[in-house]
Amino acid sequence: MSQKLENILKEKGPIKKIGVIGMGYVGIPAAALFADSDKFDHVLGFQRDSPSSGYKIEMLNHGESPLKGEEPGLEELLKKVTDAGKFECTPDFSRISELDAVTLAIQTPFADPKALEPDFGALKEGIRNVGRYLKPGVLVVLESTITPGTTDGMAKDILEEESGLKAGEDFALAHAPERVMVGRLLRNIQEHDRIVGGIDKASTDRAVELYSPVLTKGKVIPMSATAAEVTKTAENTFRDLQIAAANQLALYCEAMGINVYDVRAGIDSLKGEGITRAILWPGAGVGGHCLTKDTYHLERGVKLGTEALDYPQDAESIYVLARRVNDFMPVHMYNLTVAALKRINMDIKGAKIAMLGWAFINDSDDARNPPSEPYRDMVLEAGAELKVHDPHVLSYPDVELLKDSSDVIKGADAVVIFTGHKEYFGLKPEDIKKLTGKENTVIIDGRNVIDPDTFINAGFVYKGIGRGDKNSHPIGQ
Repeated sequence: MSQKLENILKEKGPIKKIGVIGMGYVGIPAAALFADSDKFDHVLGFQRDSPSSGYKIEMLNHGESPLKGEEPGLEELLKKVTDAGKFECTPDFSRISELDAVTLAIQTPFADPKALEPDFGALKEGIRNVGRYLKPGVLVVLESTITPGTTDGMAKDILEEESGLKAGEDFALAHAPERVMVGRLLRNIQEHDRIVGGIDKASTDRAVELYSPVLTKGKVIPMSATAAEVTKTAENTFRDLQIAAANQLALYCEAMGINVYDVRAGIDSLKGEGITRAILWPGAGVGGHCLTKDTYHLERGVKLGTEALDYPQDAESIYVLARRVNDFMPVHMYNLTVAALKRINMDIKGAKIAMLGWAFINDSDDARNPPSEPYRDMVLEAGAELKVHDPHVLSYPDVELLKDSSDVIKGADAVVIFTGHKEYFGLKPEDIKKLTGKENTVIIDGRNVIDPDTFINAGFVYKGIGRGDKNSHPIGQ
């Protein structure tokens, strides 16, 4: 531990004023929870006043959440902390100079996954903003998912260059990756264990001080910054791998003419001491900001590692292969659509397709990297007409999102369920048949939302992910 930093932190005293850069799915609930703690006096949320996202500033300062999915307790908590004067949102980054700690929750997509080239543009801008106004004794924490080695490398270099201060001597630096899922943001932050990794012991201890007050069931797990970076990228990579295993099994079951959900239930039934056979759910594809790119951060990290990788020669990474399987699922949805249309002597060209669901996850407005997008691109390129319904997503670039499902389904040749929104579990064949006006409408279920037999008996041509037992059914009237 640097004696200089230790003395600066001791003189500065406890963390009282916190800044959160990035008012999105991670930053907003984190800022609200910090502000709600009696350990902290004030929290600033930093948001650029840009044409695309500047509207968030006024909303947040009125205690309103700009996140439009179902987030239990978030709106009420924002109202509470803004009314109490403990939270405010500002575009003025010079106010970083007022703080004791600042966190960054900024997206880190990949510009080119094949070349393992991340797009750190927004993150670098955020780090530079911090560096310009950084004062001695401040804790800087990266919450963004990043390539292992970034905190103690690129981030430290930029902060030192901009501030003229030295990490580990003049200011503390750590990585504490977020571990949230849309639809349960507040609960996840409070109940999940928090991984905290500083570039040195003083930085780790200071980050532990920051996060401990917002945890309820969760506990803080300290480690090095690089270990924390690997933990985050690896846990998402493992989840992606597990989903890919379920998706591959679903494809196998289709090929063998059986029901993947019967197989899944059978596998899951094996229980006992030392036995774990849990299996995730297959589906139309994986979306979101994290799982679609964190594998590549992990792969890039090992490429930048200090030691040569000992691995089977010329073997593809199982993690990258899993990404390819999950990226294939929208293609499979397209293939199911084409095959189903052929059963009623229709070509994809000129077909009218009703897509139900644009968000990547059920009952949410989160439409970052949705698997619905590549499917949309494929059917349009094939010459089909497409209408999209989503009850939660307000807008998406170059996509018209209709709010009345009847307008989308009316006259459709095929109805394709891409998201498991609760609204779609109540779909009735007689209602859809009345809207389409057809004896044999195609219905493709990418999320196991509907009962196949109910629709098949009503004359629909059904195909579903993993439903090899039903995908070649006789067509009724």
